[in-house]
Formats: sequence, structure tokens, C-alpha cells
Amino acid sequence: MLKRKDLLGLIDVTAEEIQEILDVATDMKRHLREGDKQLPYLQGKTATILFYENSTRTRTSFELAAKYLGATVINIAAGTSSVAKGETLVDTGKTLDAQLNDFLIMRHPMGGAPYLLAKVAKAGVLNAGDGMNEHPTQALLDMLTMRETFGSLEGLKVAIVGDIKHSRVAKSNLFGLKKMGAEVRMFAPQTLIPKGIDQMGAKLCSSKEEALDGADVVMGLRIQLERQQAGNFPSLNEYAQFYGIEGKALAYANPNAIIMHPGPVNRGVELTGKVIDHEKSRIEEQVFSGIAVRMAVLKLLNDYREYNK
Repeated sequence: MLKRKDLLGLIDVTAEEIQEILDVATDMKRHLREGDKQLPYLQGKTATILFYENSTRTRTSFELAAKYLGATVINIAAGTSSVAKGETLVDTGKTLDAQLNDFLIMRHPMGGAPYLLAKVAKAGVLNAGDGMNEHPTQALLDMLTMRETFGSLEGLKVAIVGDIKHSRVAKSNLFGLKKMGAEVRMFAPQTLIPKGIDQMGAKLCSSKEEALDGADVVMGLRIQLERQQAGNFPSLNEYAQFYGIEGKALAYANPNAIIMHPGPVNRGVELTGKVIDHEKSRIEEQVFSGIAVRMAVLKLLNDYREYNK
């Protein structure tokens, strides 16, 4: 059982909790593969999905996860809610609490927003991505995909290449993978490396070849143009040439290495089409893992709530 009512980030989640989530997610994945999409764990519960940013994968994944566990799911788009009338996040949280919601699943462009919501809401709050801070369930689904391939995360060499500065996925993966005993290498243009990321445990590499040398996992990151100032790199073509993952670069990795990307992928920029469609690509498996991980998190948070009633 998790020792918390909320999942806000992996920075303060223990290795034991991560292990438990991955174990339960593995069981959830087995249910899904067997076609069992009617599990009773959240029967009678309500999950409200509140997204202040656009999303396809994460939103639908959370919605399916909650429905497969038996919950009633409410979708709220910020643009059509009272937020558009000027309602504060705190007041939104209090309103949803008064309606007896059990879970609030939120994506927000400002880092720390889920932490603020969790302070005022009795409901369990799940962070579906907050600004450039964290995206915990994405990292957990990445770790589940890696563990299924290699059997363990201990000792894995994971190369993360791309827009690290604006990536909440990179940060959550760094926090989670380090706790599970993996080595995390990072490579990006200097303008896209956040200050202090090496002090958090990342091994910064000076070349793409160094990052990929003997890597077990090669993870590309999306160029997040919507979050960037102009001038971080000259052009997308030049970025692809020096920082994109193609077949020649993959030759430096472990022969059994897998290819990953949190999606959506800019084809020909972060990864070439051949790399995306390569037999070693686990990008589609990551999507499947996402439903199982979110089912596991919802179940475990609900177990905590029930135990502490």
C-alpha cells in the first residue's frame, strides 16, 4: 500500500513504493491482455480529469484506467469550466471536493499546481504533468516497460537525449530510475540542459556517442516548441542532425538496447522514421504500459484512502 493520498511526483516517492506500483501494474497488464476490463477496485468512486493543457495519450489513458477499475469518470476542460470565468485553482478544488469526488487528475502548465490542489482537496490528487516539473506516471510507465524487457532496473544504463530543460518526463525518470539503481545519462544542447540536473544524479555527456555508448535504453524527448524561447538551437534540421537518434547513433548502444519516446514524436527530428518503426522500438508498448500503471496508481491510492478512513 502506498503511504500517501496523492501522487504528485517521484522526487519524494520511495524505491519500495515504486516497486509496489510496478508490481501491481504488471498484474493489471495481465488482466488487460486477458481482456478483463471490468475490475471492481474503484466501484462507486468518482474520478474527475481536469486538464489545463492539451493531451491525447495521458488523458485517454487515465480515463480508460479509471473506467476499467469501475469508477465514474468526469472530464473537465479548463476552457469550458469556471476557470475561464476567473475561478482560482483553490476554489476549483474546493468545489470538486464538495461534489464528493474521490480523485482529481490534473495537468497544469504551472509547476507545483498539483501540490497546491492537494493541500486543499480531500480527494486524492494525481499529477498528470505540471509545467516543467514532473510527470510521475509517464516515468512509471517507462520504468515498467524497461523492467519487462530486462527483468530489473538495477544497473541499467539509460540514455535520455533531447529537450531536457523543458521535459517533466526527463526529471521524473531521473528521480525514479536513480532510486531503482539505474544510471541516467543525458545529452542535449547546452541551452536545453537545466542548471543543477547533474547534482540531481544525471550523468551529463558531451556527445551523442558518449550518451549512447553501451546504453540499454535510448530515450528521445520531444522538442517542446510551445514552452521555448527562440534561439535555443538554430533550426529543427540542424537539431535533428546533431541531436536526433538515427541508425548510425544506435550502433553505439547495447545490441539489445530498446528505443523509447514519451510521445508524441516529431518524426525526423528526435527520431528518424526507421528508428520509430524499428523492431527494438517500445513506443507503442509504452502506451499500453501507461494504462496499466495508472490503474495501479489509482488502486493503490484508493487502498490508502480506504485504510485511513
